[in-house]
Amino acid sequence: MNDKLKRFANFFKKLGIAQINHSENTYLSHVLGVYRDLKSWECSEELCDAGMFHSIYGTEIFQKFALPLARRSEVRELIGQRAELLAYLNCSLVRSSLDSSLKRVQLIYALEDRFLQQETEVSEKDYDDLCRIHLCDWLETVGRNKNWHVRSDAFRRMAERLGGIAQQSYNKVFSQARRVN
Repeated sequence: MNDKLKRFANFFKKLGIAQINHSENTYLSHVLGVYRDLKSWECSEELCDAGMFHSIYGTEIFQKFALPLARRSEVRELIGQRAELLAYLNCSLVRSSLDSSLKRVQLIYALEDRFLQQETEVSEKDYDDLCRIHLCDWLETVGRNKNWHVRSDAFRRMAERLGGIAQQSYNKVFSQARRVN
């Protein structure tokens, strides 16, 4: 593990969340898996870092831990401004707003922020990176938790939108589902 990942892991350990159960694994194993998967997709360092912190403030689904939003500056200092923004967007996201937005192509996307209880505008670049994080997070866990049909249309749309390695990874993981069923 390189120095940066050790700093990230130590941050999670100091918060006491590294060993929290997450999808039949530890939280630290899961976030490292998301980081490594994004890395294998040849994503930028800032996107991989955002992937590592994708649920630091809790998500609509993952509620076992949530760093208070008042501490966003600590995360921003650790991983950088854009990476922290992407992590925040993933945490604040009302999933149904993302799912419905996948049905149309826009330059600016309006997604519902569950913390602010209002829509927030997201650029196409940030939207695509948010889709990468969201899809990668799900692909990292679905084989263990077997929730193949949860939001399957939305995940398929994300994979199709992103294409390339994202589509290949989605197809590979879903070939497992066909073997299981």
